[in-house]
Amino acid sequence: MAGKNEIAGQNNQLAIEKEFGLVEYEASGEMIKLSFPTVRRYLVSGGGNVTDQEVMMFLTLCRYQHLNPFLREAYLIKYGSNDPATIVTGKDVFTKRANAAPDYAGKQAGVVVLAESGEIIEREGSMVLPKETLVGGWAKVFIKGHETPEYISVGLDEYIGRKKDGTVNSQWSKKPGTMIRKVAVVQALREAFPDRFQGMYAQEEMHEVSDIRLDTQEVVAREIEQNANSVTFEAIEENPEPPTIPKAQAKEKEPVKVEGEQELPDFMKAEG
Repeated sequence: MAGKNEIAGQNNQLAIEKEFGLVEYEASGEMIKLSFPTVRRYLVSGGGNVTDQEVMMFLTLCRYQHLNPFLREAYLIKYGSNDPATIVTGKDVFTKRANAAPDYAGKQAGVVVLAESGEIIEREGSMVLPKETLVGGWAKVFIKGHETPEYISVGLDEYIGRKKDGTVNSQWSKKPGTMIRKVAVVQALREAFPDRFQGMYAQEEMHEVSDIRLDTQEVVAREIEQNANSVTFEAIEENPEPPTIPKAQAKEKEPVKVEGEQELPDFMKAEG
């Protein structure tokens, strides 16, 4: 309940800060400064036009969970302007935060398969044998001081990503075991540590964006291409010529040379 009240309070604060144009918070020891124009111009993937409410939700999550969107710890994704925006958390955030939790004692995760004999098998990892059918994923998160781990199992049909025509998208076609295992891990972590992972969802959990690449290199390259003609940059020469000093500004006297001066660094040489 306290978490909801805190988020509601931050929403009110963000509404005020929107008028002044800046939101500040700390993430990983660094101060992050974001504004509504900055989010719209640099931190939206997909090309859609995000609404004020969607930007506010993104900023609220980033500040509440201390996420740095410039390091791709959070993504605001929107394709069509009529479609809702999607907010996903970077793939490394869950692992890093779990390892940093003092009461985290490790995890186990894998796939659920239907064997040819009809037996349901929970296997650690993501391997599926040729005559087996992948039906889901599972995960256990161990917490210090708890007798039993936090256990989650998820069905493949509920999360498998599909295109608009109903066919399975490329990511889920290529590595369905890896994808469904990740869904189970993230859900188990949210159950085990709700304060650390509240409101944070992995890309694999979101049908509409589970097939796009969100690695830094690809996103930055796309943003550079999209904004190439919108910002004017000054070209910098690799070996620029030294500036020419007008005669009126030149010194009247040559500097006095000291014996052995050529062997000294420039900053130790005597000046006239």
